[in-house]
Amino acid sequence: MKRAWVGTALRRIGDDKAFALAILIAALLVLGALLGPWLWPLCPLDMDFGAPLAAPSLSHPMGTDSNGRDVLARFLSGARISLAVGAVVRIIDALAAFPPLILAMAVTVGLGVGLETAAIGIALSSVPFFARLMRGDILKIRTMPFVEASVAMGAKRGRIIGRHLLPHTAPTMLVQCASVFGYAILTLAGLGFIGLGAQIPEPEWGAMITDGMQYALTGQWWLALFPGLGVLLAVIAANLLADRLEEALNPRSARNQVR
Repeated sequence: MKRAWVGTALRRIGDDKAFALAILIAALLVLGALLGPWLWPLCPLDMDFGAPLAAPSLSHPMGTDSNGRDVLARFLSGARISLAVGAVVRIIDALAAFPPLILAMAVTVGLGVGLETAAIGIALSSVPFFARLMRGDILKIRTMPFVEASVAMGAKRGRIIGRHLLPHTAPTMLVQCASVFGYAILTLAGLGFIGLGAQIPEPEWGAMITDGMQYALTGQWWLALFPGLGVLLAVIAANLLADRLEEALNPRSARNQVR
């Protein structure tokens, strides 16, 4: 049944001319991005002020820009950047498609049960949150006048990123760190509770709750209660910290406007 379904799907794909065209275009773009320096060895940053805005020719098949830089060399170099970023975004989207706890559980089971692997799973499941926020902030900040002025003055990419882009994303990332801190504690406790995190007798809240639950009905309520309170208080504190940080660092917040 499964093989028949796969065979039918492959036949449909083989008969789909639009799909074949898309594969061909994607393959040519990837090959151009990978083999660009060998196919067209001109440097995409070299400027020829004697030939600005030159029309396409044998020496410059795609012409030149306003600074005399070869458009084909820049096209091939830009393909490497754009395709790499697109691949990373798609990977992040795939990670974001899974609920964070399920993703952390899958990573923990795949790497082996334990505190260290649980931490790795929680970290990987947090990546989409940071990546999406960082990308949104960068896209917004890079169009601001002070960034465009730095580009016009010839500032290098590394200086623009370190001097202008990253510092202006720090408030958002700081608030997100506080939010993820509470999520990490709660997720680690959940993994420990179901036996995928720290293992008994490791003193971790989730594992302590699991160990204490078996004594709850016999009157030893404190064994599970206090670790549970620890999780609750830590998550509440992290959420309050994130809210207050957002209000303090956001100049448009109502509290800052009143002041």
